[in-house]
Amino acid sequence: MAQNKNTVGHIVSFFTIIIWGTTFISTKFLLKDFTPIEILFFRFILGFFTLSLVYPHKLHIKDRKQEWLFIGAGLCGVTLYFLFENIALMLSYASNVGVIVSIAPFFTAILAHLFLENEKMKPAFFLGFAASIAGIFLISFNGSTILKLNPMGDLLAVLAAAVWAVYSILTKKISAFHYNTIQTTRRIFFYGIVFMIPALFLFDFQLDLLRFTKPINLLNMLYLGFGASALCFVTWNWAVKILGAVKTSVYIYIIPVITVTISAIVLHERITWIAITGTALIMVGLFLSTYSKVVKEVVSSQADIL
Repeated sequence: MAQNKNTVGHIVSFFTIIIWGTTFISTKFLLKDFTPIEILFFRFILGFFTLSLVYPHKLHIKDRKQEWLFIGAGLCGVTLYFLFENIALMLSYASNVGVIVSIAPFFTAILAHLFLENEKMKPAFFLGFAASIAGIFLISFNGSTILKLNPMGDLLAVLAAAVWAVYSILTKKISAFHYNTIQTTRRIFFYGIVFMIPALFLFDFQLDLLRFTKPINLLNMLYLGFGASALCFVTWNWAVKILGAVKTSVYIYIIPVITVTISAIVLHERITWIAITGTALIMVGLFLSTYSKVVKEVVSSQADIL
């Protein structure tokens, strides 16, 4: 039964990453008429009200001290992560940001090793990480021979990866309270939106709802709000509860693969042999980092039977 639940957890994680990997395409369309902070605000407002309609029950916190974990998760996983990432995209190349943000599992592994039980780092994790990060570099730069860096943009991307790792640890701790996943996600969204409000004034936020009269804007914002925010944050938090922070975060490696594939289909970007090689490396790294323990358990159980 536990093994079947873990399998479902891996499937849910993969599904979530497929959606998140395509958000770059939707965001690219929206950036023609919206600023990064406007996209961020509208998508999470949609996500919050969607979760409120789906499960309109108030979350009753058992211990007021637990509230700080929700506040921290909203600040890190919603406001800071997406704000750092969006600003980084304005200051540096998307390929640079994509590579750097993908090191989030490394930060997660370190934090989980320090603060969580049963989340210990294994040699296979580092071997898989090395293979995956090499693949991410190949895909992100996709044959580019000239690497240009913007120190501030790349630093913000590193901070984005770090705060996502903190978010993963916080959601793992929150999952131990056994609250409803939709309720916990909605509460995290609430605090994320609250912390987002000051940024609206700093980055010249404009309401201008007439922009949604364009079908392409409306559809992409609905996709980000309902799919990437409301649905995927629930499925991601559920997967973290089942698999743990480290195993779930490893699926972040697949985001560049999804992005490159969908970009080729929708934006007609050419896939080179370098991108294909990078895809293979990421999948090998994913296998080594995530499934090594499962394979060991299967072999052990077969040995017991024999």
